[in-house]
Amino acid sequence: MDFKDRIYSVAEIVGISSMGEKIPAAAGRISTLEGDTHEILEKSQDAEKNANLIKKVTRSNHTSILEHTVYNIAFRNVSILAEQFMIEFRLASFTVKSRRYVNFGSMGFYVPELDGDICQDEFKKSVRACLEDYNALLDRGIPQEDARFILPYCVFSNFYCTVNARELLNIIRSALYGRGRLYPEIKSLGEQLMAQIAQMTPGIAASLSDSRPELSDRLSLSYLFKAKEGANERPKNANEKSVELISYTSDAEKTVAKAALTASTQYPLSEIEKLLEDDGNLTTVLDKVIACSRPRSLEAAVYTFRINGVSLSEITHFARHRMQSIEIPSYTLIDGKRYVIPETVKKDPVALEIYINAFERMDEVHKKLKNAGMPEEELVYLRLSGSKLDIMVTMNARELLLFFRLRTCTRAQWEIRGHAIEMLRILREVSPGIFNRFGPSCFVSKCTEGTLTCGRMDDMKKIFDPMNKSLSEDVLKEQTA
Repeated sequence: MDFKDRIYSVAEIVGISSMGEKIPAAAGRISTLEGDTHEILEKSQDAEKNANLIKKVTRSNHTSILEHTVYNIAFRNVSILAEQFMIEFRLASFTVKSRRYVNFGSMGFYVPELDGDICQDEFKKSVRACLEDYNALLDRGIPQEDARFILPYCVFSNFYCTVNARELLNIIRSALYGRGRLYPEIKSLGEQLMAQIAQMTPGIAASLSDSRPELSDRLSLSYLFKAKEGANERPKNANEKSVELISYTSDAEKTVAKAALTASTQYPLSEIEKLLEDDGNLTTVLDKVIACSRPRSLEAAVYTFRINGVSLSEITHFARHRMQSIEIPSYTLIDGKRYVIPETVKKDPVALEIYINAFERMDEVHKKLKNAGMPEEELVYLRLSGSKLDIMVTMNARELLLFFRLRTCTRAQWEIRGHAIEMLRILREVSPGIFNRFGPSCFVSKCTEGTLTCGRMDDMKKIFDPMNKSLSEDVLKEQTA
């Protein structure tokens, strides 16, 4: 099969707020000039004056005015690696071509500008072999969401992004001067975006100085601390904890209830504490909070997890949750021998051989090209989507309510569903008054999947019933049946 490949990836601004720089300029004037919003806007029609004002205001570090201009960007035939770089910016909206539902067997792939024909040929040959293996798995009936684990991170992705000017400049700054500068593809995307916004909105573009120094926005501590020999090795048995709760709000139920009663009654804290001595009152408050369409009181309870053995594919699912703090390691730390194996692959001996051979072959190619002098950052393109890393996430209970509604649903991808259910099981032990009420949408209230519903609402209510002490085990059995 003749797979496409190309050197250059494209970031094209396909839409922009109809008012361009007029609203940011008006926002810069409104706090210091007389007149209402309409009158200020009427004074903000001159493009050159607007650009100069925006430069002046942003140079004083008042950059919030930039948020009033919004761009729509189409990323065309960029690598999965570039996609992951972009979606880690949480103040933007992304819609990505799904590797769960779309066949990527002939999508094409990004090829970095490598030194020497041997490296170029070895890179292309190894990627094409993986794509052939991907197609072979599909031919054997392996679902696309499982076959995708052997897609290299150089395979093309296509997605849309909508972002305001302030966050877009943060993206460009990181692409040009931060961790993105180490990847010629990502740096090129930053340059493309910078050129376009300079043409469309010169005042906004000028707020990002071309003389910015290189920024170390990727924390690296390994050179400071030398771990014991073998510290990175994983146990050969299956007993490694998949989810570890690092810290959490103690007495979270009462903390949330105190927040809710403060906001809705203005009673003094002493009176609220007396009310909450009655467990019935506490239950009533928590029920009302969780049923509310704006359960802000849940944000008072915060939880930090270390999640072990997360595939690169699953990391993209975690990263799409915006209201969280997430620590994703550099992909240069990936151990090529550590990867996920789907149950559908395990059940087919031929598919299993294809799958394991793909990881082993690519790990050998990785070592070979590294010895040939290929930079670590470009070797990342050869990592397969099923490779595992350990991550840290911090979410408040409000975000966890959304996370569990989506990720414990039967329509969720099985890998993140397994981690989500284990997270829920742990949280029910430390904050049962809150998390006994959490689960998929059909458990919390009603199914929201419409015609795509699994139709098993009664079963889900039984599985997620707080009295079910074997939640994770029951779901594991269900997923592997």
